Amino acid sequence: MTSRQRVSHVDTAWLRMDRPENLMQIVGVMIFVGRVDAERLRRTLAHRLLRYRRFRQLAVHDADGAWWVDDPDFDIDRHLWHSLLPAPGGPRELQKLVADAASTPLNPARPLWAFNLVEMADGNSALVVRIHHAIADGIALIGVIDSLTDGQADAPVAGEPKTVGRDAASRRGGTEDDSDRGSAFWHLILEPLSDLAQTAIGVGGNLWGQYLGLRREPGAIADYSRVAGAVAREAGKLALLPADSTTRFKGKPGTVKRVAWSTPISLAEIKACGKLLGCSVNDTLLSAVAGALRGYLVAKGDAVAAAEIRVMVPVNLRAAGDVDDLGNRFGLVALELPIGIENPLARLYATRNRMAALKGSYQAMLTFALLGAAGMAPGFVEEQLLKVLAGKTTAVMTNVPGAQQPRYFAGSRIDQEMVWVPQTGDIGMGVSILSYNGRVQFGVITDKGMVNDPQDIVDRFAGEFEKLLWLALLLPADLLGDPAAVEAHLTA
Repeated sequence: MTSRQRVSHVDTAWLRMDRPENLMQIVGVMIFVGRVDAERLRRTLAHRLLRYRRFRQLAVHDADGAWWVDDPDFDIDRHLWHSLLPAPGGPRELQKLVADAASTPLNPARPLWAFNLVEMADGNSALVVRIHHAIADGIALIGVIDSLTDGQADAPVAGEPKTVGRDAASRRGGTEDDSDRGSAFWHLILEPLSDLAQTAIGVGGNLWGQYLGLRREPGAIADYSRVAGAVAREAGKLALLPADSTTRFKGKPGTVKRVAWSTPISLAEIKACGKLLGCSVNDTLLSAVAGALRGYLVAKGDAVAAAEIRVMVPVNLRAAGDVDDLGNRFGLVALELPIGIENPLARLYATRNRMAALKGSYQAMLTFALLGAAGMAPGFVEEQLLKVLAGKTTAVMTNVPGAQQPRYFAGSRIDQEMVWVPQTGDIGMGVSILSYNGRVQFGVITDKGMVNDPQDIVDRFAGEFEKLLWLALLLPADLLGDPAAVEAHLTA
């Protein structure tokens, strides 16, 4: 293997997207039970993380483009350090530290990652992780994090294989019922960040094959002209897509961020509620997110009638053999969250219908191609693309599957996990839903100038889900599919 590798066009686009107000780094936090052994953590990273060569390489630019080059002076201690939270050393101080990390650029003269082991006042530890998006996308990083953790506390530091041997359901994260996925085949190969991945590449059960064919052998696809025409139509739709509603969530971001995450809620309860209401788990979660955002705006006195917030959702476009490779292979689809709808059930069913409509979308393939083209084009072209996408969008949203059994990192049990992908252009909000160990958490990262108190948003998430749960339990079953009938029943 040569010591110099060309950065792919898509990864080059992510390298060039860095802006002081929106850094292109994936930020995560793990909260552990008890103190983490710092030396064991270091040895674990040395044995497992550094198996991935990208974490020992610099991103170097020259007249011929961007290159991954081995760092001749690599030292793991430049990427791993320890912090003590300021008094009182609790969750709020940890959130501030994470927000500050999200606003701090990675050192471009070193490999683009950093881990910070944080000691909390309650005797527990946290690990704040930053990895530049050019290194890998969310699906790839799930595999990276898998390789760092174990199923038991006493696993040997050097004894875990590169890919953790979990069952497929654990790797998916358990945020959906089996009926939402279609077949065991898709269960094993897709591992998407959200339901949208499967629906966006599942048109007629054939788009996944079309996508791979377009990548490998365009001439071998009999209906190439149909696919090309559909992609062209999607390009037209994207170009003509109107801006979403103007709210305090939109604006010109600054360099100071705010981060908050919710108390975990039971995944089993979410599954049961969704089943009673005839909706997928993701429909239920997205509707609760829309309700939390709506409730925040209403509490601020903002008008929300008929308002909609558009979120960009990452969609996995990896083939079965690509899941352990680093780099970026995903597209984006646009989803409108109906925050203008007050009735929780009406909002849920509107969300379900919009999710279903995305089954016919080629947006994921289109945006993947656009990112690749942006990486080849001059920087000002990429800047214009970012302006177009950001002007039509309020937030970036991910639904990240985590393990559904307890995991151990350097011998310490992980209690909670959260992760946020970066926001591009002038987008000032990132929304994350993460499932882990039978629970689901909702997290938000915002620009301080737009939303200085995101905890007020995340604290509404559980309440919005509880509204749906109570409706499912208390209303007559024959009303649940008819939001208008529900509203009439509630106001009678």
